[in-house]
Amino acid sequence: MTHPTPASLLTIFGATGDLSRRMLLPSLYHLQAEGLLPEDLRILATARTEMTRDSFLQLAAESIHARDPGARPDDAALQGLLQRIDYLPAGTDDAGSMQALAAQIQRLRRGDVLYHLSTAPKFYGAICQALAAHGAAGAGTRVMLEKPIGNDLASAVAINDAVARAFNESRIYRVDHYLGKEGVQNLIALRFGNALFEPLWNSRQIEQVQITVAETVGVEGRGDYYDEAGALRDMVQNHLLQLLCLVAMEPPARFDPTAVRNEKIKVLRSLRAIDQHSVTSETVRGQYSAGAIEGRLVPGYAEELGRPSQTETFVALRAHIDNWRWSGVPFYLRTGKRLPSRSTEIYLQFRKVPHSIFGGAAAADMRPNGLLIKLQPEERIELALMSKTPGLDRHGLRLSQVALDLDFHQEFRHAPRRIAYERLYLDAIEGNGTLFVRRDETEAAWEWVDAIAEGWREAGLAPRPYPAGTWGPGAAVALLDRLGHAWRE
Repeated sequence: MTHPTPASLLTIFGATGDLSRRMLLPSLYHLQAEGLLPEDLRILATARTEMTRDSFLQLAAESIHARDPGARPDDAALQGLLQRIDYLPAGTDDAGSMQALAAQIQRLRRGDVLYHLSTAPKFYGAICQALAAHGAAGAGTRVMLEKPIGNDLASAVAINDAVARAFNESRIYRVDHYLGKEGVQNLIALRFGNALFEPLWNSRQIEQVQITVAETVGVEGRGDYYDEAGALRDMVQNHLLQLLCLVAMEPPARFDPTAVRNEKIKVLRSLRAIDQHSVTSETVRGQYSAGAIEGRLVPGYAEELGRPSQTETFVALRAHIDNWRWSGVPFYLRTGKRLPSRSTEIYLQFRKVPHSIFGGAAAADMRPNGLLIKLQPEERIELALMSKTPGLDRHGLRLSQVALDLDFHQEFRHAPRRIAYERLYLDAIEGNGTLFVRRDETEAAWEWVDAIAEGWREAGLAPRPYPAGTWGPGAAVALLDRLGHAWRE
């Protein structure tokens, strides 16, 4: 198999959209400022919007300013990036514009081409077919696809099939931007770069695992999309399951795309199905009602949407991985909107010591050790340990839980804070697929999630209300309480 060479042309579809303005253009600017983009890389921006190159360059400059309004962009870096960019409007419903776009791609390319489809997934197949029809999808091209790939297994298969008719699997890079976060990379380094944790990373030493992705925002103008998707499809199917895979997977033989993805798919295929017979005991659906976030009154989901809805904005579930390493360990997944704080974290609670030598108050103070991996808003790792409480102990020794704070952003405080797309762009430009999602992962995740959604329908399980600014319905607490556990908050 021939190895890809760095792309000489990056073509961004949907370049005037929200993702491009918030993440993609600022990421490219930072890479330009640090001299990390290939010297000969050109950028061709395209969207349905009719505008001139100068108009798009103004939009790009404004987007870069808006990302960090308190900082002044480096004028040389900004101009260097803008000089790389061309803009050409095109739409899949206009064959002439797609032909003109393909001709421009051929004029600009000097080697490999990377296409980034920052559009609605329903356009992926049509875009790829148009590129293929005009000779712009052959050898030396690859394509990045944004999530969600479909809204169930059947639609995911249809999209994947349509893209596969133009690009073979080795040239398809499915994005889950969580995999580009520094904290996720640090999870991989923590697990596989240290001898300390691997002997403990199993059901004999770990009692439970919690993965939380909490948001304070509501639907924020995405009501129509979100009401079709809901929290299960929007967050669990991709972000939470990808984090679960990285926590639970076996050590790959090497850190390369095939080895890492092979271990992740084993985890997904080991997930115990949750269906109509178990959804009521293993899952909780919720939908936020009016409440307060950070002292500010906010409306309920149905009010924001403007109509009644049975779509969930909160999901909590208990997953089981039926393999030797994790048998019997519950993995609690939780995600929702309008929760009290914005937080993404992974928490592993270790089993209690088999026997406490401490009596009296010290025995009551004993708490299990825990490993906390925070991904946002700050990236940090904490190891919770028991320590002696300072004092003369005239009434008996006392214990306190203290955090051994592995504050790597303090250790590396002079290193720049990265947007996830900076790493993802560099990897895709260079042809490294390790941090991207393979087709079988996507479809295995959809198969598991579809069973939950179907179970909800068959059981008539409607979302339970929870006030905005709280941690979801009370049933989410009961989900853990049944096994003597509690959410880390």
